[in-house]
Amino acid sequence: MQNRRIVVSAIFLVALFFISGAQLAAQQPPPDQAPVNVTGKWTIYSKSDDGRTETKFVELKQDGDKLTGHFKGPNQSGGVEGTVDGNHIVFYTKTRNRLTFRGHFDGESIKGRWGIFVPHKGPMHGDWEARRAE
Repeated sequence: MQNRRIVVSAIFLVALFFISGAQLAAQQPPPDQAPVNVTGKWTIYSKSDDGRTETKFVELKQDGDKLTGHFKGPNQSGGVEGTVDGNHIVFYTKTRNRLTFRGHFDGESIKGRWGIFVPHKGPMHGDWEARRAE
C-alpha cells in the first residue's frame, strides 16, 4: 500500500512538471521589439494641466536605443538625451529647468506626457504630441 502511494505520487509530480512546463512555454513574452526610428526634426505641441499651450522644437538623433539631440522651447534651449524601447520614447532636456517627455510612437506622431519641476512653482505636467517637421 505504501509503495503504491509513492508510485502514484511520483506519477502525479511528473505529470504536474510536464503540464506546468508546457504552460510556461506557452506564456513566454514576445521577443524584444526593435526600436522605432525617431531620428529627425520634430515640432512639439504641448498643453499643460492649467490649459496653456506651447510649441517647442526638438531634433533627435538615434543610435540603436539611445537618443541625443537639441531642444528649443520658448524659454530655454539645450541638449537632449533619452532612450527608445520598442515604440516607447523617453527623453529629457539638458536645460536650466529639465523637461522630461515620455511618449509612444504610433507610426506618424509621438504622444504622451511631459513633466518639469520649476523652482518656486513646483511640478508641472501635461500632454504633448510631436509631429515630424516638414
